[in-house]
Amino acid sequence: MRAILALLTTLTLSVALSVPTTARAETLSDAMVAAYKNSGLLDQQRALLRAEDENVAVAVSALRPVLQYSATAGRNITEPAGGAVLPPPTDQWNASLSLQAQLLLFDFGQTDQKIAMARESVMQAREALVGVEQDVLLNAVNAYLNVLSAQESVALQANSVRLITQELRAARDRFEVGEITQTDVSLAEARLAAARSAEAAAQGDLMVQREAYKAAVGAYPGTLAAPPTPPRVPGTLEAAKSQARAHHPDILAQKRAVTASEMAIELAKRNTMPTLSANATATRAIRPADTTTLSGGVTLSGPIYTGGRLSALYRQAMAQSEAQRAALLLTTQSVDQRVGNAWAQLSIATASLQATDRQIRASQAALRGAREEATLGARTTLDVLNAEQELLDARSSAISARYDQYSAIYSLLSSIGLLTADHLKLGIVTYDPDAYYNAVQDAPNRVVSPQGEKLDHILEALGKR
Repeated sequence: MRAILALLTTLTLSVALSVPTTARAETLSDAMVAAYKNSGLLDQQRALLRAEDENVAVAVSALRPVLQYSATAGRNITEPAGGAVLPPPTDQWNASLSLQAQLLLFDFGQTDQKIAMARESVMQAREALVGVEQDVLLNAVNAYLNVLSAQESVALQANSVRLITQELRAARDRFEVGEITQTDVSLAEARLAAARSAEAAAQGDLMVQREAYKAAVGAYPGTLAAPPTPPRVPGTLEAAKSQARAHHPDILAQKRAVTASEMAIELAKRNTMPTLSANATATRAIRPADTTTLSGGVTLSGPIYTGGRLSALYRQAMAQSEAQRAALLLTTQSVDQRVGNAWAQLSIATASLQATDRQIRASQAALRGAREEATLGARTTLDVLNAEQELLDARSSAISARYDQYSAIYSLLSSIGLLTADHLKLGIVTYDPDAYYNAVQDAPNRVVSPQGEKLDHILEALGKR
Protein backbone atom coordinates (compact mmCIF):
# COMPACT_ATOMS: atom_id res chain seq x y z
CA MET A 1 0.00 0.00 0.00
CA ARG A 2 2.91 2.38 0.63
CA ALA A 3 4.11 1.69 -2.91
CA ILE A 4 0.63 2.57 -4.19
CA LEU A 5 0.61 5.86 -2.32
CA ALA A 6 4.12 6.68 -3.50
CA LEU A 7 3.10 5.98 -7.10
CA LEU A 8 0.01 8.16 -6.69
CA THR A 9 2.07 10.99 -5.26
CA THR A 10 4.44 10.84 -8.23
CA LEU A 11 1.55 10.78 -10.67
CA THR A 12 -0.11 13.70 -8.90
CA LEU A 13 3.03 15.79 -9.23
CA SER A 14 3.44 14.86 -12.88
CA VAL A 15 -0.18 15.72 -13.67
CA ALA A 16 0.08 18.98 -11.73
CA LEU A 17 3.17 19.96 -13.72
CA SER A 18 1.52 19.08 -17.03
CA VAL A 19 -1.72 21.03 -16.37
CA PRO A 20 -1.51 24.84 -16.56
CA THR A 21 -2.31 26.38 -13.19
CA THR A 22 -4.64 29.30 -12.78
CA ALA A 23 -5.29 31.45 -9.79
CA ARG A 24 -8.98 30.47 -9.67
CA ALA A 25 -8.72 26.73 -10.31
CA GLU A 26 -11.21 24.65 -8.36
CA THR A 27 -9.75 21.92 -6.19
CA LEU A 28 -11.23 18.61 -5.14
CA SER A 29 -11.73 20.03 -1.64
CA ASP A 30 -13.67 22.95 -3.13
CA ALA A 31 -15.96 20.51 -4.91
CA MET A 32 -16.60 18.51 -1.74
CA VAL A 33 -17.25 21.65 0.31
CA ALA A 34 -19.73 22.91 -2.30
CA ALA A 35 -21.46 19.53 -2.37
CA TYR A 36 -21.70 19.52 1.41
CA LYS A 37 -23.22 23.00 1.48
CA ASN A 38 -25.59 22.61 -1.47
CA SER A 39 -26.86 19.07 -0.98
CA GLY A 40 -30.63 18.86 -0.78
CA LEU A 41 -30.25 15.25 0.31
CA LEU A 42 -28.31 16.35 3.39
CA ASP A 43 -30.92 19.01 4.15
CA GLN A 44 -33.62 16.35 3.94
CA GLN A 45 -31.79 13.99 6.26
CA ARG A 46 -31.11 16.77 8.76
CA ALA A 47 -34.81 17.61 8.83
CA LEU A 48 -35.62 13.94 9.43
CA LEU A 49 -33.11 13.93 12.26
CA ARG A 50 -34.73 16.97 13.85
CA ALA A 51 -38.10 15.23 13.57
CA GLU A 52 -36.56 12.26 15.38
CA ASP A 53 -35.23 14.62 18.07
CA GLU A 54 -38.80 15.72 18.73
CA ASN A 55 -39.76 12.14 19.62
CA VAL A 56 -37.57 12.53 22.71
CA ALA A 57 -39.49 15.67 23.63
CA VAL A 58 -42.78 13.83 23.08
CA ALA A 59 -41.66 11.02 25.39
CA VAL A 60 -40.42 13.47 28.05
CA SER A 61 -43.72 15.35 27.98
CA ALA A 62 -45.47 12.29 29.49
CA LEU A 63 -43.72 13.09 32.79
CA ARG A 64 -45.06 16.65 32.83
CA PRO A 65 -48.44 17.78 34.16
CA VAL A 66 -51.18 18.11 31.58
CA LEU A 67 -53.45 21.15 31.92
CA GLN A 68 -56.66 21.44 29.92
CA TYR A 69 -59.63 23.75 29.94
CA SER A 70 -63.15 23.49 28.69
CA ALA A 71 -65.92 26.08 28.41
CA THR A 72 -69.55 25.29 27.78
CA ALA A 73 -72.57 27.45 27.09
CA GLY A 74 -76.13 26.50 26.24
CA ARG A 75 -79.77 27.38 26.29
CA ASN A 76 -82.70 25.19 27.46
CA ILE A 77 -86.27 26.03 26.40
CA THR A 78 -89.14 24.00 27.85
CA GLU A 79 -92.69 24.19 26.38
CA PRO A 80 -95.66 22.49 28.15
CA ALA A 81 -97.13 19.56 26.18
CA GLY A 82 -100.69 19.96 27.51
CA GLY A 83 -102.76 18.93 30.53
CA ALA A 84 -105.22 20.24 33.05
CA VAL A 85 -102.82 22.64 34.64
CA LEU A 86 -100.10 23.90 32.32
CA PRO A 87 -96.82 24.97 33.89
CA PRO A 88 -95.37 28.13 32.52
CA PRO A 89 -92.72 27.76 29.76
CA THR A 90 -89.04 28.10 30.76
CA ASP A 91 -86.10 29.69 28.93
CA GLN A 92 -82.84 29.07 30.77
CA TRP A 93 -79.22 29.87 29.88
CA ASN A 94 -76.28 27.97 31.37
CA ALA A 95 -72.51 28.51 31.17
CA SER A 96 -69.52 27.01 32.92
CA LEU A 97 -65.71 26.97 32.77
CA SER A 98 -63.58 23.98 33.82
CA LEU A 99 -59.87 23.52 34.39
CA GLN A 100 -58.42 20.01 34.60
CA ALA A 101 -54.92 18.95 35.66
CA GLN A 102 -53.38 15.49 35.45
CA LEU A 103 -49.94 14.24 36.43
CA LEU A 104 -48.35 10.84 36.10
CA LEU A 105 -46.93 9.83 39.46
CA PHE A 106 -45.53 6.35 38.89
CA ASP A 107 -45.61 3.82 36.05
CA PHE A 108 -42.82 1.38 36.93
CA GLY A 109 -40.39 3.03 34.47
CA GLN A 110 -42.53 2.70 31.34
CA THR A 111 -42.10 6.34 30.36
CA ASP A 112 -38.39 6.30 31.21
CA GLN A 113 -38.01 3.32 28.89
CA LYS A 114 -39.82 5.15 26.09
CA ILE A 115 -37.49 8.13 26.53
CA ALA A 116 -34.43 5.88 26.35
CA MET A 117 -35.78 4.22 23.19
CA ALA A 118 -36.41 7.62 21.60
CA ARG A 119 -32.82 8.64 22.32
CA GLU A 120 -31.51 5.45 20.72
CA SER A 121 -33.58 6.25 17.64
CA VAL A 122 -32.01 9.71 17.56
CA MET A 123 -28.52 8.21 17.61
CA GLN A 124 -29.52 5.82 14.85
CA ALA A 125 -30.77 8.73 12.74
CA ARG A 126 -27.46 10.54 13.33
CA GLU A 127 -25.55 7.59 11.92
CA ALA A 128 -27.89 7.61 8.93
CA LEU A 129 -26.98 11.28 8.43
CA VAL A 130 -23.28 10.34 8.39
CA GLY A 131 -24.04 7.71 5.76
CA VAL A 132 -25.78 10.29 3.57
CA GLU A 133 -22.86 12.69 4.06
CA GLN A 134 -20.48 10.00 2.81
CA ASP A 135 -22.64 9.38 -0.26
CA VAL A 136 -22.76 13.11 -1.04
CA LEU A 137 -18.99 13.53 -0.75
CA LEU A 138 -18.25 10.38 -2.74
CA ASN A 139 -20.55 11.55 -5.53
CA ALA A 140 -18.70 14.87 -5.57
CA VAL A 141 -15.33 13.10 -5.76
CA ASN A 142 -16.44 10.86 -8.61
CA ALA A 143 -18.01 13.78 -10.47
CA TYR A 144 -14.78 15.78 -10.12
CA LEU A 145 -12.61 12.91 -11.33
CA ASN A 146 -14.98 12.08 -14.18
CA VAL A 147 -14.85 15.65 -15.48
CA LEU A 148 -11.04 15.64 -15.37
CA SER A 149 -10.96 12.26 -17.09
CA ALA A 150 -13.38 13.45 -19.77
CA GLN A 151 -11.34 16.62 -20.34
CA GLU A 152 -8.16 14.61 -20.82
CA SER A 153 -9.99 12.25 -23.16
CA VAL A 154 -11.20 15.19 -25.27
CA ALA A 155 -7.66 16.57 -25.46
CA LEU A 156 -6.32 13.11 -26.33
CA GLN A 157 -8.85 12.58 -29.11
CA ALA A 158 -8.25 16.08 -30.47
CA ASN A 159 -4.53 15.34 -30.61
CA SER A 160 -5.29 12.07 -32.39
CA VAL A 161 -7.30 13.96 -35.01
CA ARG A 162 -4.35 16.30 -35.57
CA LEU A 163 -1.88 13.45 -35.94
CA ILE A 164 -4.05 11.48 -38.33
CA THR A 165 -4.69 14.65 -40.34
CA GLN A 166 -0.92 14.97 -40.72
CA GLU A 167 -0.69 11.31 -41.69
CA LEU A 168 -3.43 11.81 -44.29
CA ARG A 169 -1.64 14.86 -45.69
CA ALA A 170 1.60 12.87 -45.90
CA ALA A 171 -0.22 9.95 -47.51
CA ARG A 172 -1.67 12.21 -50.19
CA ASP A 173 1.76 13.67 -50.88
CA ARG A 174 3.23 10.20 -51.23
CA PHE A 175 0.33 9.19 -53.49
CA GLU A 176 1.07 12.18 -55.72
CA VAL A 177 4.60 10.93 -56.30
CA GLY A 178 3.46 7.32 -56.75
CA GLU A 179 4.96 5.85 -53.59
CA ILE A 180 1.62 4.46 -52.31
CA THR A 181 -1.79 3.63 -53.75
CA GLN A 182 -5.21 5.17 -53.35
CA THR A 183 -5.99 2.39 -50.88
CA ASP A 184 -3.50 3.82 -48.39
CA VAL A 185 -5.07 7.27 -48.77
CA SER A 186 -8.55 5.84 -48.25
CA LEU A 187 -7.40 4.02 -45.11
CA ALA A 188 -6.04 7.29 -43.70
CA GLU A 189 -9.30 9.06 -44.58
CA ALA A 190 -11.31 6.34 -42.81
CA ARG A 191 -9.14 6.57 -39.72
CA LEU A 192 -9.54 10.35 -39.70
CA ALA A 193 -13.34 10.01 -39.86
CA ALA A 194 -13.24 7.48 -37.00
CA ALA A 195 -10.99 9.81 -34.97
CA ARG A 196 -13.38 12.72 -35.50
CA SER A 197 -16.26 10.50 -34.42
CA ALA A 198 -14.33 9.52 -31.27
CA GLU A 199 -13.58 13.18 -30.58
CA ALA A 200 -17.27 14.06 -30.87
CA ALA A 201 -18.13 11.20 -28.51
CA ALA A 202 -15.53 12.41 -26.02
CA GLN A 203 -16.94 15.94 -26.17
CA GLY A 204 -20.44 14.55 -25.61
CA ASP A 205 -19.24 12.54 -22.63
CA LEU A 206 -17.66 15.69 -21.21
CA MET A 207 -21.01 17.45 -21.46
CA VAL A 208 -22.66 14.54 -19.64
CA GLN A 209 -20.04 14.62 -16.90
CA ARG A 210 -20.44 18.37 -16.49
CA GLU A 211 -24.16 17.85 -15.87
CA ALA A 212 -23.37 15.11 -13.36
CA TYR A 213 -20.93 17.48 -11.66
CA LYS A 214 -23.60 20.17 -11.38
CA ALA A 215 -26.02 17.67 -9.87
CA ALA A 216 -23.44 16.47 -7.33
CA VAL A 217 -21.75 19.78 -6.46
CA GLY A 218 -24.36 22.42 -7.19
CA ALA A 219 -22.68 24.33 -10.04
CA TYR A 220 -20.96 23.64 -13.32
CA PRO A 221 -17.21 23.03 -13.10
CA GLY A 222 -14.79 25.78 -13.93
CA THR A 223 -11.09 25.17 -14.35
CA LEU A 224 -10.34 22.09 -12.28
CA ALA A 225 -7.00 21.56 -10.61
CA ALA A 226 -5.23 18.21 -10.70
CA PRO A 227 -6.25 15.83 -7.91
CA PRO A 228 -4.29 16.28 -4.68
CA THR A 229 -2.30 13.64 -2.89
CA PRO A 230 -4.94 11.10 -1.82
CA PRO A 231 -5.71 10.57 1.86
CA ARG A 232 -4.15 7.70 3.78
CA VAL A 233 -5.84 4.32 3.73
CA PRO A 234 -5.14 1.23 5.85
CA GLY A 235 -2.14 -0.84 4.85
CA THR A 236 -3.93 -4.20 4.75
CA LEU A 237 -7.37 -5.48 3.87
CA GLU A 238 -7.92 -6.87 7.35
CA ALA A 239 -7.03 -3.52 8.91
CA ALA A 240 -9.52 -1.82 6.58
CA LYS A 241 -12.28 -4.25 7.55
CA SER A 242 -11.49 -3.82 11.23
CA GLN A 243 -11.80 -0.04 10.95
CA ALA A 244 -15.02 -0.40 8.98
CA ARG A 245 -16.61 -2.50 11.72
CA ALA A 246 -15.70 0.22 14.22
CA HIS A 247 -16.62 3.32 12.17
CA HIS A 248 -19.08 2.55 9.37
CA PRO A 249 -22.37 4.38 10.01
CA ASP A 250 -24.49 1.49 8.72
CA ILE A 251 -23.04 -0.84 11.36
CA LEU A 252 -23.28 1.77 14.11
CA ALA A 253 -26.87 2.56 13.18
CA GLN A 254 -27.80 -1.10 13.21
CA LYS A 255 -26.21 -1.53 16.63
CA ARG A 256 -28.47 1.26 17.86
CA ALA A 257 -31.43 -0.54 16.34
CA VAL A 258 -30.48 -3.70 18.24
CA THR A 259 -30.26 -1.74 21.50
CA ALA A 260 -33.65 -0.12 20.88
CA SER A 261 -35.22 -3.51 20.14
CA GLU A 262 -33.91 -4.88 23.44
CA MET A 263 -35.42 -1.87 25.21
CA ALA A 264 -38.70 -2.62 23.48
CA ILE A 265 -38.72 -6.07 25.11
CA GLU A 266 -38.32 -4.51 28.53
CA LEU A 267 -41.05 -1.99 27.74
CA ALA A 268 -43.38 -4.81 26.73
CA LYS A 269 -42.81 -6.35 30.17
CA ARG A 270 -43.48 -3.09 31.98
CA ASN A 271 -46.69 -2.48 30.07
CA THR A 272 -48.28 -5.13 32.29
CA MET A 273 -47.59 -2.96 35.36
CA PRO A 274 -50.10 -0.46 36.80
CA THR A 275 -49.81 3.31 36.63
CA LEU A 276 -50.53 5.86 39.33
CA SER A 277 -51.68 9.34 38.38
CA ALA A 278 -53.13 12.37 40.11
CA ASN A 279 -55.92 14.55 38.78
CA ALA A 280 -57.70 17.72 39.82
CA THR A 281 -60.62 19.64 38.37
CA ALA A 282 -61.96 23.13 39.08
CA THR A 283 -65.36 24.08 37.61
CA ARG A 284 -67.00 27.49 37.74
CA ALA A 285 -70.68 27.59 36.84
CA ILE A 286 -71.66 31.09 35.79
CA ARG A 287 -75.33 30.55 34.99
CA PRO A 288 -77.93 29.78 36.19
CA ALA A 289 -76.11 30.02 39.53
CA ASP A 290 -72.61 31.29 40.26
CA THR A 291 -70.96 28.28 41.91
CA THR A 292 -67.45 26.79 42.09
CA THR A 293 -66.69 23.09 42.36
CA LEU A 294 -63.27 21.64 43.21
CA SER A 295 -62.39 17.95 42.96
CA GLY A 296 -59.20 15.91 43.00
CA GLY A 297 -57.74 12.51 43.67
CA VAL A 298 -55.34 9.80 42.58
CA THR A 299 -56.02 6.93 40.20
CA LEU A 300 -54.34 3.53 40.14
CA SER A 301 -55.04 1.64 36.95
CA GLY A 302 -53.61 -1.42 35.31
CA PRO A 303 -54.51 -4.28 32.99
CA ILE A 304 -56.19 -7.44 34.28
CA TYR A 305 -57.11 -9.18 31.06
CA THR A 306 -56.52 -7.79 27.56
CA GLY A 307 -57.44 -10.79 25.48
CA GLY A 308 -53.79 -11.80 25.03
CA ARG A 309 -52.79 -8.47 23.48
CA LEU A 310 -49.95 -7.70 25.90
CA SER A 311 -48.52 -11.22 25.60
CA ALA A 312 -48.61 -10.91 21.82
CA LEU A 313 -46.79 -7.58 21.99
CA TYR A 314 -44.11 -9.12 24.18
CA ARG A 315 -43.57 -12.02 21.77
CA GLN A 316 -43.54 -9.58 18.89
CA ALA A 317 -40.82 -7.50 20.58
CA MET A 318 -38.76 -10.66 21.11
CA ALA A 319 -39.05 -11.60 17.43
CA GLN A 320 -38.20 -8.08 16.27
CA SER A 321 -35.12 -8.06 18.49
CA GLU A 322 -33.94 -11.32 16.92
CA ALA A 323 -34.54 -9.82 13.48
CA GLN A 324 -32.48 -6.74 14.36
CA ARG A 325 -29.58 -8.88 15.58
CA ALA A 326 -29.70 -10.84 12.32
CA ALA A 327 -29.80 -7.55 10.41
CA LEU A 328 -26.64 -6.46 12.25
CA LEU A 329 -24.86 -9.58 11.05
CA LEU A 330 -26.03 -8.99 7.48
CA THR A 331 -25.00 -5.32 7.63
CA THR A 332 -21.53 -6.27 8.88
CA GLN A 333 -21.15 -8.79 6.08
CA SER A 334 -22.30 -6.23 3.53
CA VAL A 335 -19.80 -3.65 4.79
CA ASP A 336 -17.02 -6.25 4.75
CA GLN A 337 -17.91 -7.03 1.15
CA ARG A 338 -17.86 -3.36 0.17
CA VAL A 339 -14.45 -2.95 1.77
CA GLY A 340 -13.18 -6.02 -0.09
CA ASN A 341 -14.61 -4.75 -3.38
CA ALA A 342 -13.05 -1.32 -2.95
CA TRP A 343 -9.72 -2.91 -2.04
CA ALA A 344 -9.88 -5.12 -5.13
CA GLN A 345 -10.73 -2.14 -7.35
CA LEU A 346 -7.77 -0.23 -5.94
CA SER A 347 -5.45 -3.16 -6.60
CA ILE A 348 -6.81 -3.58 -10.14
CA ALA A 349 -6.46 0.11 -10.94
CA THR A 350 -2.90 0.20 -9.57
CA ALA A 351 -1.84 -2.84 -11.59
CA SER A 352 -3.59 -1.48 -14.67
CA LEU A 353 -1.85 1.88 -14.32
CA GLN A 354 1.56 0.26 -14.06
CA ALA A 355 0.81 -1.92 -17.09
CA THR A 356 -0.48 0.98 -19.19
CA ASP A 357 2.66 2.99 -18.40
CA ARG A 358 4.75 0.19 -19.85
CA GLN A 359 2.31 -0.12 -22.76
CA ILE A 360 2.64 3.58 -23.55
CA ARG A 361 6.43 3.43 -23.61
CA ALA A 362 6.39 0.37 -25.87
CA SER A 363 3.74 1.87 -28.16
CA GLN A 364 5.73 5.09 -28.49
CA ALA A 365 8.80 3.14 -29.52
CA ALA A 366 6.74 1.06 -31.95
CA LEU A 367 5.23 4.19 -33.52
CA ARG A 368 8.62 5.81 -34.00
CA GLY A 369 9.92 2.66 -35.64
CA ALA A 370 6.85 2.32 -37.88
CA ARG A 371 7.19 5.88 -39.09
CA GLU A 372 10.90 5.49 -39.85
CA GLU A 373 10.35 2.19 -41.61
CA ALA A 374 7.45 3.69 -43.58
CA THR A 375 9.77 6.34 -45.01
CA LEU A 376 12.00 3.52 -46.21
CA GLY A 377 9.10 1.61 -47.72
CA ALA A 378 9.27 -1.23 -45.19
CA ARG A 379 5.95 -0.26 -43.56
CA THR A 380 2.61 0.74 -45.02
CA THR A 381 0.37 3.62 -44.06
CA LEU A 382 -1.91 1.10 -42.35
CA ASP A 383 0.99 -0.03 -40.15
CA VAL A 384 1.60 3.55 -39.03
CA LEU A 385 -2.08 4.15 -38.39
CA ASN A 386 -2.31 0.94 -36.36
CA ALA A 387 0.69 1.97 -34.28
CA GLU A 388 -0.89 5.36 -33.63
CA GLN A 389 -4.14 3.68 -32.62
CA GLU A 390 -2.35 1.39 -30.19
CA LEU A 391 -0.66 4.38 -28.57
CA LEU A 392 -3.99 6.21 -28.40
CA ASP A 393 -5.62 3.20 -26.74
CA ALA A 394 -2.77 2.91 -24.25
CA ARG A 395 -3.00 6.58 -23.28
CA SER A 396 -6.78 6.34 -22.99
CA SER A 397 -6.41 3.31 -20.72
CA ALA A 398 -3.87 5.18 -18.62
CA ILE A 399 -6.34 8.04 -18.12
CA SER A 400 -9.05 5.63 -16.98
CA ALA A 401 -6.68 3.71 -14.71
CA ARG A 402 -5.30 6.84 -13.07
CA TYR A 403 -8.71 8.23 -12.15
CA ASP A 404 -10.06 4.79 -11.29
CA GLN A 405 -7.25 4.56 -8.76
CA TYR A 406 -8.21 7.86 -7.15
CA SER A 407 -11.87 6.85 -7.12
CA ALA A 408 -11.03 3.49 -5.54
CA ILE A 409 -9.16 5.19 -2.69
CA TYR A 410 -12.12 7.42 -1.84
CA SER A 411 -14.50 4.48 -2.25
CA LEU A 412 -12.36 2.54 0.21
CA LEU A 413 -12.57 5.42 2.69
CA SER A 414 -16.34 5.49 2.25
CA SER A 415 -16.62 1.73 2.80
CA ILE A 416 -14.63 2.15 6.03
CA GLY A 417 -16.83 5.03 7.19
CA LEU A 418 -14.19 7.77 7.12
CA LEU A 419 -15.29 9.81 4.10
CA THR A 420 -16.64 12.69 6.17
CA ALA A 421 -15.97 16.41 6.20
CA ASP A 422 -14.40 16.18 9.64
CA HIS A 423 -12.08 13.28 8.80
CA LEU A 424 -11.00 14.85 5.51
CA LYS A 425 -10.41 18.19 7.30
CA LEU A 426 -12.26 20.21 4.67
CA GLY A 427 -12.07 23.30 6.88
CA ILE A 428 -15.78 24.12 7.03
CA VAL A 429 -18.26 24.41 9.88
CA THR A 430 -20.18 21.14 9.77
CA TYR A 431 -23.73 20.52 10.90
CA ASP A 432 -23.94 19.96 14.64
CA PRO A 433 -26.78 17.55 15.52
CA ASP A 434 -26.40 18.32 19.23
CA ALA A 435 -27.51 21.93 18.80
CA TYR A 436 -31.13 21.20 17.95
CA TYR A 437 -31.32 18.10 20.16
CA ASN A 438 -30.14 20.01 23.23
CA ALA A 439 -32.69 22.72 22.51
CA VAL A 440 -35.68 20.35 22.40
CA GLN A 441 -34.77 17.31 24.51
CA ASP A 442 -36.42 18.80 27.63
CA ALA A 443 -39.66 19.46 25.69
CA PRO A 444 -39.69 23.28 25.81
CA ASN A 445 -43.05 24.96 25.33
CA ARG A 446 -41.81 27.20 22.51
CA VAL A 447 -40.88 27.09 18.85
CA VAL A 448 -37.24 26.23 18.20
CA SER A 449 -35.53 27.40 15.01
CA PRO A 450 -32.89 24.98 13.75
CA GLN A 451 -31.21 27.80 11.83
CA GLY A 452 -31.10 29.95 14.97
CA GLU A 453 -29.70 27.17 17.11
CA LYS A 454 -27.09 26.36 14.47
CA LEU A 455 -26.07 30.03 14.24
CA ASP A 456 -25.77 30.26 18.02
CA HIS A 457 -23.54 27.21 18.05
CA ILE A 458 -21.33 28.60 15.27
CA LEU A 459 -20.95 31.91 17.08
CA GLU A 460 -20.05 30.12 20.29
CA ALA A 461 -17.49 28.01 18.41
CA LEU A 462 -15.97 31.19 16.99
CA GLY A 463 -15.87 32.77 20.44
CA LYS A 464 -18.20 35.61 19.47
CA ARG A 465 -20.87 34.89 22.06
